[in-house]
Amino acid sequence: MSLRPTLAAPHRFEIEIKKSRFIAQAGSVDSVDAALAFIASASDVDARHNCWAYRIGELYRSDDADEPAGTAGRPILAAIDGQGFDHVAVVVTRWFGGIKLGAGGLVRAYGGAAAECLRTAQRLERVETCSVEIRAGFAHLGAVHALIDQLGAEKTDERFDADGVTLRLNLRADLCDRLTQHLRDSTRGQATSRRID
Repeated sequence: MSLRPTLAAPHRFEIEIKKSRFIAQAGSVDSVDAALAFIASASDVDARHNCWAYRIGELYRSDDADEPAGTAGRPILAAIDGQGFDHVAVVVTRWFGGIKLGAGGLVRAYGGAAAECLRTAQRLERVETCSVEIRAGFAHLGAVHALIDQLGAEKTDERFDADGVTLRLNLRADLCDRLTQHLRDSTRGQATSRRID
């Protein structure tokens, strides 16, 4: 199952609108703490307005940073959603250039800077995964490792004992049932697997 993409790397976009300078910075985040840390690191302490938003699945938050309510944080969040991203935080820093933009102008400027930053960023596709534990005897190690390679699974743990091996794997969620069936068929039911996530 495909998930909404995140960013492959942090990205930055700068634009000047009616002499006000806007710098949008976006980064991939996996937790609220990581989002807040990114926001803190991307914010410029000398700027009056460091407006931001993040989206991590169902968790989201935005802040107007002393701009009129609803003119900065929400448009940034709308840009994240509009560009189809998840697990992303965006900070848009503004330096006032002497010309007032008005509420509509601020919405367009903050939302536009965030959207353009995300539009030009490199995407990283995300895929839902599952974790599986396999228990197999020594006689079936070759078949098990061939299956791991065939399905592109990532081995996260491997423990040997007198009876064989216990493996932990991560793989695409849509391949978990196939792994179980192929494992059963290739070992005549002597190797077992169970989902552990």
